[in-house]
Amino acid sequence: MTQGIPKAGSFTLPRFNGRRGKRAWDRHTWLYVAVIIAVVLGASIGLIWPEFAVALEPIGKGFVSLIKMMIAPIIFCTIVVGVGSIAKAATVGKIGGMALLYFMIMTTFALAIGLVVGNIIHPGEGLNMTNSTYDADTSEAKTTQEFILGIIPTTFFSAFTGESVLQVLFIALLVGFALQKMGKKGEPIMFAVKNLQALVFRILGMILWLAPLGAFGAIAAVVGKTGFAAILSLGVLMIAFYITCALFIVGILGTLLYVVARVNLFSLMKYLGREYLLIVGTSSSESALPRLIAKMEHLGVSKPVVGITVPTGYSFNLDGTAIYLTMASLFIAAGMGMPMSIPEQIGLLLFMVIASKGAAGVTGAGLATLAGGLQAYRPDLVDGVGVIVGIDRFMSEGRAVTNFTGNAVATVLIGTWVKEFDAARARHVLAGDLPFDESSLTGTDHDGMSDAPDAVGVAGLEEAAIAEDERLEGRKARAGAH
Repeated sequence: MTQGIPKAGSFTLPRFNGRRGKRAWDRHTWLYVAVIIAVVLGASIGLIWPEFAVALEPIGKGFVSLIKMMIAPIIFCTIVVGVGSIAKAATVGKIGGMALLYFMIMTTFALAIGLVVGNIIHPGEGLNMTNSTYDADTSEAKTTQEFILGIIPTTFFSAFTGESVLQVLFIALLVGFALQKMGKKGEPIMFAVKNLQALVFRILGMILWLAPLGAFGAIAAVVGKTGFAAILSLGVLMIAFYITCALFIVGILGTLLYVVARVNLFSLMKYLGREYLLIVGTSSSESALPRLIAKMEHLGVSKPVVGITVPTGYSFNLDGTAIYLTMASLFIAAGMGMPMSIPEQIGLLLFMVIASKGAAGVTGAGLATLAGGLQAYRPDLVDGVGVIVGIDRFMSEGRAVTNFTGNAVATVLIGTWVKEFDAARARHVLAGDLPFDESSLTGTDHDGMSDAPDAVGVAGLEEAAIAEDERLEGRKARAGAH
């Protein structure tokens, strides 16, 4: 196995470009700094001039309304595309099937951990985030039968004009599976949905530039109503979230990695040190994806396993995001004085398992998923998302680092289970005997991808890996026939 990024006849793995990456980093850094300033300014006004601060609440509500506006198209596009990714990964057989099963189990586990910790520490208690804009009318289901029947929309398109996110989810699943059954005929429609998804996320990106304004209004109003206790509650949530992520990484992922592959988690994290610096600098695990692929190859995991597991994991293995979603939901419920019941928490967990797929690496997608989950099960809590916007940026590094570590560990585990992992080579690499060749990571494209004619982007990497795997299997079959 050669060092650096191996190439095959059908595709080239993407490569990281530091120079172009820094320009993107600068743009998001300005937004990051603006949100921090807005939070500090909003909290200060809330403490010094509470009456005026409370009057700023409509600013935060306006931003939340813009996020709510995007929920239906985001859920529809990500689920339809996500179902396609599942179908493609499953066609690879053992590798894809095992990866998908592992991702679903670990994401569910992470969501459950977030709920458990949230129920123990009760973040948000003592806050005054309530407002009188919600009217709990008869549109909410009162029985299980009404709830189930309410998932079915009146017409195909009425799901997109109503307020039921579950109806959008239902239609998206039907469309996704129908497109898979259509085969080649469904490809133009899937291509159109992917383009629509790009448009939707571009609009979401535009809306997120108003995040400093939304965070300013929401934080000012909450601090104005509650006082210094609001700042303490937000701090407790952030600290609890980071502690939970650390315990998940060391306690769960670290133990699993050592038991299955006999690899020390801290050695693996040291090996991926530069990638962690890149993630902290950009607040996104997506920025390190090309480097993770190259380094997992260098570590000793086979090309088909890396090519399928890593891109799929970036859409389906979001452990940090899962912990964040459940803890933030409980924080909002407690802060608005309307805690969620256990059945509601379980329903929310199931929704998040499905709805959080397919939107990885897109700034603001987690915020939209959070709003979507609350809209589906507790629409009276959606306005509380405005407060989360203020601290969302502070928790983004924790989410990104946890997601990245989860995918790195998953790649080694899947490789071990399918016997496509060179443990002896891994020991030499982690010991520093086989250093990674940084000079092999070049490229000139805006997202750090290779500009080679046969290269594919992140979105096409999984398909290319599957095609490569099928090509190799076909060659083996023909060789066996002779």
